[in-house]
Amino acid sequence: MKKQLHVISTGRQPTEQVVAIASRIHPYVDAIHLREKEKTAKELAEMIEALLSNGVPKEKLIVNDRIDVAIAYGVKGVQLAYHSLPVQKVKASFPALFVGCSVHSLSEAKKAENSGADYCLYGHVFPTECKAGVLPRGVETLAQIAVAVRIPVIAIGGIQPHHVPSIWEAGADGIAVMSGVFLAEDPLAQVKSYAQMM
Repeated sequence: MKKQLHVISTGRQPTEQVVAIASRIHPYVDAIHLREKEKTAKELAEMIEALLSNGVPKEKLIVNDRIDVAIAYGVKGVQLAYHSLPVQKVKASFPALFVGCSVHSLSEAKKAENSGADYCLYGHVFPTECKAGVLPRGVETLAQIAVAVRIPVIAIGGIQPHHVPSIWEAGADGIAVMSGVFLAEDPLAQVKSYAQMM
């Protein structure tokens, strides 16, 4: 399987900024997650419409939590968290939907796999401002999870381009980056840096 590069919106930027960044970087990434917890379904729909009209392929869009919006727009998939609907319910109702699950331990990763998730997002691997004061889980734990489950494991959390080789050595199938791209001074240059390291 080709190594995956996922980027995740911060939820703190205006729609226009997210669209401007995504429209430039999408050729270099495999998935763009819309992690917009504060947005209503209508606002999220408007963001997706703006992304699509600016050339971002719907096959690269993953919506966090909002299954209704993901289905309505026929995007690639949905990312579920601990507070979301159960994976097996979503897969039973929408078998064609690509479903990812956020996990933070080996037991959670195995549960995601057994529930029918298509992949899991595991972190945080390195220190990150998003989880200030919380110890990172580290590359060793990532390696344990990558060996223990058959579904792809995407690493997240404080990943810089120079970390990519150690992530691959741990057996991960991809990386996910949030502020490292969306809050970078030059998001396109930063995405290219990750892509080169991959």
